[in-house]
Amino acid sequence: MTDSWERARHILGAAGIPPDRLAHLRPLDGGTYNTVEELRLTDGSRYVLKAAPTAPGLRHENRLLVSEAEFYRAAAEVGVPAPRVVVLDGQQLLMTLCAGDPWDGSLSATEQADLRTELGRQVARLHGVTGPGFGYPSGALGPLAADWRTAFTAMFDAVLDDACDYRARLPRPADEVAAVARTAYHALDEIGVPRLVHFDLWPGNVLVDRTAGEARIGGLIDGERMFWGDPLADFVSLALLGDIRQDEAFLAGYREAGGRADFDAPARLRLALYRAYLYLIMLTETVPRAFDEGRNRWLQETVAPELLTALREIEDAGDAWLTS
Repeated sequence: MTDSWERARHILGAAGIPPDRLAHLRPLDGGTYNTVEELRLTDGSRYVLKAAPTAPGLRHENRLLVSEAEFYRAAAEVGVPAPRVVVLDGQQLLMTLCAGDPWDGSLSATEQADLRTELGRQVARLHGVTGPGFGYPSGALGPLAADWRTAFTAMFDAVLDDACDYRARLPRPADEVAAVARTAYHALDEIGVPRLVHFDLWPGNVLVDRTAGEARIGGLIDGERMFWGDPLADFVSLALLGDIRQDEAFLAGYREAGGRADFDAPARLRLALYRAYLYLIMLTETVPRAFDEGRNRWLQETVAPELLTALREIEDAGDAWLTS
């Protein structure tokens, strides 16, 4: 089923909405994996339809829409603005449309600080949601695990296997990356409760709504990368290629709403592991996504050095431990 209108009518029917009410359809930009379209019905209501690709991706990307639906259901439980699931039908997800536009450079410094504080409160609420086990709810890498070390090491190994399969360009050989990561896995044992982690909260996935005048967060979107794990992992995309510890506004809101944000030695070690994991994904997905030369150059010039930095932090922590 490749015709967009046919696909949209099918998902409306699966949701119990008369397909003949579809009045308008347009593609939405911003994603690099799923096909995303806005549906407008004859009564003016608006929805978003996501359809998974048929081309192969990374191992953890199998059945991503299952994870996305799980994120939206969890967000609804704690009152965090996000799309609401209408129906998940195989490899297609129909959801409500959130008000707002992706966070961009048009915001004033005051608006940005206020929004970061609001975002901190919302993320803290998300992190209060607990799951039945650790790992991806999609089951892409197998059943949920009983402990975080088992789940995360499987996640890390999977992306390294992807890097080898796709012959992705990494700044260090995959076996060296794996060896460095293993020296930090003991820090994962501190996590005993699986909590909701979005893992893709860069500004493009945070909608800003101005319909009431004041800029507010309209919704957290693209929850397809979510997993049950260590909430500290969310701080990587929230400060993409940066340091969350410098984001005072976000941390103030996060702590105000009950979030725990301690950066002791084990936490810093886990944070380095999570940064390495995300940067490995970013460097590996370039092959199946067939990114253009400009995007590939940016990844090698910007992301690859950050992966090296994260690995060096893990190595330095190990050296400090040996000499202490």
